[in-house]
Amino acid sequence: MDLAEYRSDAEQFLEEIDREYYLHLSGQKAELELEPIYERHSGLFERQAVEELRELAGGADGDEGRRRRYLLQFALDGLLGEATRAEAEESARLEATLEVSVNGSTVPYRQVPVEQANESDASRREALEVASKSLLAERLNPIHREALERSHALCRELGWQGYADAYEALRGLDFGALGEQTAAVLGRTEARYAATVDPELQRAELPVLGELRRSDIPRFFRAPELDAGFPAEELVPSLTRTVAGMGIDLERQANVHLDTEPRPTKSPRAFCSPLKVPDEVYLVIAPVGGREDYAALFHEGGHTEHYAHVDSGLPFEFRYLGDNAVTESFAFLFDHLTEDEAWLREMAGIDPAPVISHARAVQLIMLRRYCSKLTYERELHGAGADLDAMAERYAALLSEATRVSWPSENFLFDVDPGFYVVCYLRAWALEAMWRQSLRERFGELWFQQPEAGAWLRELWSEGQRLPAEELVSEALGKELTFEPLIAELAPD
Repeated sequence: MDLAEYRSDAEQFLEEIDREYYLHLSGQKAELELEPIYERHSGLFERQAVEELRELAGGADGDEGRRRRYLLQFALDGLLGEATRAEAEESARLEATLEVSVNGSTVPYRQVPVEQANESDASRREALEVASKSLLAERLNPIHREALERSHALCRELGWQGYADAYEALRGLDFGALGEQTAAVLGRTEARYAATVDPELQRAELPVLGELRRSDIPRFFRAPELDAGFPAEELVPSLTRTVAGMGIDLERQANVHLDTEPRPTKSPRAFCSPLKVPDEVYLVIAPVGGREDYAALFHEGGHTEHYAHVDSGLPFEFRYLGDNAVTESFAFLFDHLTEDEAWLREMAGIDPAPVISHARAVQLIMLRRYCSKLTYERELHGAGADLDAMAERYAALLSEATRVSWPSENFLFDVDPGFYVVCYLRAWALEAMWRQSLRERFGELWFQQPEAGAWLRELWSEGQRLPAEELVSEALGKELTFEPLIAELAPD
């Protein structure tokens, strides 16, 4: 294999595919045309390419070893995606066209969580849940299962014991050790869980844990009572002012493009499209307002600044690939500002107490859910997993962790490809460590200190050369740990 040629083709593929998604989701292109792009770069995801890259990945260490391992994961992701494209296209078609019927009215399948979030009637929220679960079980889960079984089989055919074994090796992680850490997180947060979440549920006029239904969670997360402090007209200016405090002029960043134009089919949620890292990065916004919209914009703003400050001289793999826990940690760092006491007082001018207490409850639910998801996904993707038993196992694990009766029908839908669950979990831990260090070095108002921005830009310049564990060791001289996050969410 000519590695230089493969790397060049891979970078071109990612630019083309990201540009296609950007044009479609920003409302500038009606059709999402992926097939021609895959056809132009078909050699990237052939079985032979994966086999050759696997052999090459074992023959190097240091930065070259990382580059080859990142390429191998890219190739395997693509091979599995190609092998299950028919199922992905069919499930996407069904999700886009199916409707649920409730009391004589119809709601598009994909809009059910949005409808639940904005629905004040608990009985209608539950009716929407029941109807959507029925469609998921009957129409979509058989397709998801076919794709999962084919992915599992391909990993075994390629020489790994199974899907979990493949991604544990490619991500360079010990999933068992991480599982022990997340089990400890569940244990350490158990005593404070209800005490943190129940008062917020009561304030939202929702049932407490143990009585709360899964259909109520979108409404709780939505928190419409907090919207007044987060007006739409201040959405973009608030981000601009925040990064200005760090010494970044968002409006004059030549490589960052703010897409704020209203278009009928534009995605309502902010997103980041790094088309050429770091030379062409888009931050796409359709300002709506409300705390959720602010959190989404700041999250994507964190991704944007990370990608925009990557050293252009880095190899392709370190600019585009690598451990996504790193970029997610910087996205969560910005995201967290919208629930930070000092930021809420200084930048938003609102009482921080209700925002912070609600955000803490939401994060605790999410953290415990993802800790249990890791346990579940390790079993689901483990060698010899009994898929017929996994629906009930999924429901049992998530119900125990969240104290909400979790629907077994979601057991295949609620699974991201490639064990992305480990990226989110480690990103939350890493973000808390970044934030702790920023406060220690630059004070509570670190987001108004150009020196803090300079420190972050130095971290961002590394792209994703190092995985999260090595980056935090190099930057802070510490091991990646959940301790700061636990101390914040469930203090003793």
